[in-house]
Amino acid sequence: MIAEPTLLLVLDLVGTFVFALDGALVALRVARLDIVGAITLGMVTAIGGGIIRDLLIGAVPPATFSDWRYLAVATAGGLIAFLLGHRLERLSSPITVLDAAGLSLFAVIGASKALDFGLGAGQAVLLGAITGVGGGTLRDVLVRRVPAVLQSGLYAIPAIIGAALTVAAIRADVFGPVTAVAAAAICFLVRMIGVRYDINAPGPPRRAP
Repeated sequence: MIAEPTLLLVLDLVGTFVFALDGALVALRVARLDIVGAITLGMVTAIGGGIIRDLLIGAVPPATFSDWRYLAVATAGGLIAFLLGHRLERLSSPITVLDAAGLSLFAVIGASKALDFGLGAGQAVLLGAITGVGGGTLRDVLVRRVPAVLQSGLYAIPAIIGAALTVAAIRADVFGPVTAVAAAAICFLVRMIGVRYDINAPGPPRRAP
């Protein structure tokens, strides 16, 4: 069973909103940008992964440009983060939490849409991971930071796990709201465990003294 269009749209829009909040908060805290910069970075973070996904699978024009709701949601998320950024400071590591949430949702939606367009299981998992890390990578490049996917050990790995669970659920004909949320939740949990306990992917072997 391929994912229902309504479910895909809801997950995509929620992920867009969450990543817009995340990108705008990074703009405010890291780069100290004004309202235009905050909303712009929020939009880039929110729609970057989706645009990369759609271009790779040939879904053109990308959903961002064919459906006004994506730009509206991305703009709203950036504006809300700008206006309420001082209140969000009270939350525990809001940027990391929002980034993990966006990563999780986009990993699921990316894998689902890849299968909808006839890609194989392996390609769908890869595209899900790319969708998840794409927006955050563009965000980090624009504020001149090393992208999290290159320096944070458990960033791409959780996205791969979430995408793989999504593909498995769709192939087993059990994909729906519950399994979609479960796959995203597992991705989110793995990412946050990595952050909490500073767990990194295996690095290069150390040279003998």
